Amino acid sequence: MKQKALYTVLAVSMVAAGVFAAPQAHASKEKPVIGFSIDDLRVERWTKDRDYFKAAVEAKGGTISVQSADANEQKQISQIEGLIARKVDVIVIVPFNAKTLTTVVNEAKKAGIKVISYDRLILNADVDAYISFDNDKVGQMQAQGVVNAAPKGNYFLLGGAPTDNNAKILREGQMKVLKPLVDKGDIKIVGQQWTNEWLASNAQSIIENALTANKNNIQGIVASNDGTAGGAIAALTGQKLAGKVAVSGQDADLAAIKRIKAGTQTMTVYKPIKTIATDAANLAIDLAQGKTPQFTSKMNNGKGDINTILLTPTLLTKQNVDLVVKDGFYTQAQVGP
Repeated sequence: MKQKALYTVLAVSMVAAGVFAAPQAHASKEKPVIGFSIDDLRVERWTKDRDYFKAAVEAKGGTISVQSADANEQKQISQIEGLIARKVDVIVIVPFNAKTLTTVVNEAKKAGIKVISYDRLILNADVDAYISFDNDKVGQMQAQGVVNAAPKGNYFLLGGAPTDNNAKILREGQMKVLKPLVDKGDIKIVGQQWTNEWLASNAQSIIENALTANKNNIQGIVASNDGTAGGAIAALTGQKLAGKVAVSGQDADLAAIKRIKAGTQTMTVYKPIKTIATDAANLAIDLAQGKTPQFTSKMNNGKGDINTILLTPTLLTKQNVDLVVKDGFYTQAQVGP
């Protein structure tokens, strides 16, 4: 009995000392470890985010582990579980499917790990912060860019991935510009469709079918990013309509910049990737070190109001597309004459 009592006292003492408490991240505050879980590094945009984010974390003395889910939600969940097992201090997530991460985010929080939702808002989960560009404003810019080039006629709305909450926010922004013109009769929306995984090949098929269904009578395509814009323009090229139909975009992909200069894409929305990646890195370091970051607003994700930082995007057309060179986003040699 004495031996059993001794074990009981020892166990109580260990609990009091935190030995049996919920596991906590173990990196020092001076050298925090940050996990970066990215939807799909096969997409050009995300390689830039990764590089800028990594540089900013390392400049502050931190280390980083980057994972790419390759557009697979189960793979992303497994990778985040791996980061939790490694006891990183903060996990920054670009979600493939915004609706499927509730459980794994809860696991991270139980382990004492902070979670940041990057660019896309993770839904119904207890994330610590969200950082993105103002996607409602991006959507408005996309619609306005097409309207400026084709103020009247038939429009097709080419949405992003149905698994991406941003795609829906973009559509809401687009409709703020388009609905008054639809009500007025200047614009007729002849079709709309989401593009699985944001793939250009899917977008091309969608627009090929839309052109067939409308006998090529489409004046504007509100495409939600540059990848889908590229697919749309490939479809238009097949009908010798490239440059004759207004097409929007987003992300300032190099191919899109070249299309804008060539006149086949009307506009894109430039979101300075270095800004969001650097700000996100600073946010992650602050959270790891127990500091209180400065937020611009709150965004409800279904679980609650999430502390949010929203950055301002820029509309690019042929007139100001060289801004990407001035900013050092691309070199003049990359974008061409």
